[in-house]
Amino acid sequence: MEMKKRINLELRNQAPEEVTELVLDNCRSSNGEIEGLNDSFKELEFLSMANVQLTSLAKLPTLSKLRKLELSDNIISGGLEVLAERCPNLTYLNLSGNKIKDLGTVEALQNLKNLKSLDLFSCEITNLEDYRDSIFDLLQQITYLDGFDQEDNEAPDSEDEDDEEGDEDDNDEDEDEAGPPGEYEEEDDEDDGGSDLGEGEEEEEEVGLSYLMKEEIQDEDDDDDYVEEGGDEEEEEGIRGEKRKRDPEDEGEEEDD
Repeated sequence: MEMKKRINLELRNQAPEEVTELVLDNCRSSNGEIEGLNDSFKELEFLSMANVQLTSLAKLPTLSKLRKLELSDNIISGGLEVLAERCPNLTYLNLSGNKIKDLGTVEALQNLKNLKSLDLFSCEITNLEDYRDSIFDLLQQITYLDGFDQEDNEAPDSEDEDDEEGDEDDNDEDEDEAGPPGEYEEEDDEDDGGSDLGEGEEEEEEVGLSYLMKEEIQDEDDDDDYVEEGGDEEEEEGIRGEKRKRDPEDEGEEEDD
């Protein structure tokens, strides 16, 4: 299948400016050049053109947002300076299985300042003595060459990196939802304080009721005492009246005598 037809098939009902990933592997290029791919793919971040018989990147359009470019198993032998001009934000470039033979060809990649991972596996350049050290010295911005860093640590898979970023985002969201530590503690303290106040008020009410009841009892006792005292006074007055009555009678009897 020709590359232009493959692009149209991949697009289907989607506008070129909305596409972020485009895979054109194993389709046939036109005379070893790119056809059908143009500047309208402004949002493209991932482009794969593996095994399409490319010999030149001269017709590569300007893709300023492109970050990953797969060009493995083609017939590219030079002209890599085009990449820095048209895809300045590349972080990953796969040129494995091409016809790259010397360091001079790779030197053009120095202008890709954001490049972190380069794959030249199965290219003739890998047969050079001190190949890895030479590439790392030449392209000091890269971290991984053919899938390994200078200390032979394997590069993480892109899926793993995405998962890690996703986990970090989830943790941030959980922390935002949970709120700052201590917030709930303050609320608990406030609740405890409120319950303490309630208990205190109940105790005060109980004390107040008992006190009032005691006062009422005391008042009743005082009233009883008052009644009894009043009764005694009346009895005394009655006795005195009787004495007064008796005294004149006694006096009369004495006069008769």
